[in-house]
Amino acid sequence: MSVSVTYAARGRQENSWAARARALSHACFPLLVLFLFFFVFISNAHAEEAMTPDYDPWQRLMDTYLTEGTDGAPNLVDYAALKADPADRAALKAYIATLEKIDPKSLSRDDRFAFWANLYNAVTVDVVVDHIPVASIRDISISPGLFSKGPWGKKLVTVGGRELSLDDIEHAILRPDFKDARVHYAVNCASWSCPDLAPEPYRGATLDAALDAAARAYINSPRGVRFEDGKLVLSSIFDWYQEDFGGSEAGVLAHIRKYADDALAARLEDVSHVSSYDYDWSLNGLASPENRK
Repeated sequence: MSVSVTYAARGRQENSWAARARALSHACFPLLVLFLFFFVFISNAHAEEAMTPDYDPWQRLMDTYLTEGTDGAPNLVDYAALKADPADRAALKAYIATLEKIDPKSLSRDDRFAFWANLYNAVTVDVVVDHIPVASIRDISISPGLFSKGPWGKKLVTVGGRELSLDDIEHAILRPDFKDARVHYAVNCASWSCPDLAPEPYRGATLDAALDAAARAYINSPRGVRFEDGKLVLSSIFDWYQEDFGGSEAGVLAHIRKYADDALAARLEDVSHVSSYDYDWSLNGLASPENRK
């Protein structure tokens, strides 16, 4: 009899524990669901944040080291001062490393264009700073090949597991993928005759307006288009990449007229031939005018 009572008491106790466990699980279930929801939300937020390029570090560097040009001069970069500041040197390299983690395929078309243009410009500034003092970026002979000049052929960054050179970014990605002649106004080759290094990073939301502004600024400067003794002289960019500007001299002229201001448009009215092309490879450094070559 006592044994039966003991087993009965134990059974009631186990039933009581089971009931408490069920009650506890029912009480905790909403908290568990809430926790899982919060975890997924935070994870997605971090993933989205990780896939959105942060260009603020570049903006700060441009605010500090870029001086906007006047009277036809290009925007100038104080490469020497940037090299002399260890914290900002590290910030530039960290910025590039952050961009290397982005998956461009996850971005919209305009954001992708902005991403590649911004990466190109940052890497160009970085490689110049690494090798300053130089009179021209072409003096940075780190590209493979016996007769290669400049840094453009060297693999300098890795994006999506792919090692890339500056040439790869411009000629294997930007030009063929976007087929937009304005890419030549967006990427900067650190030279006097190059279109300006933009004082602000490119962003997808304002890309079209920014590219138009860059085209107008260059075409209406003597570095892009000018007359000498009544003859039309263009930047060599319009010669080297004629295929991107309509594929002919007439196409180049039509492109230029599209962005010319009233004064230049009036001078171009009766022009049907380009007399010559010219390009100054002097560094667009803050102290470069007296060292131009």
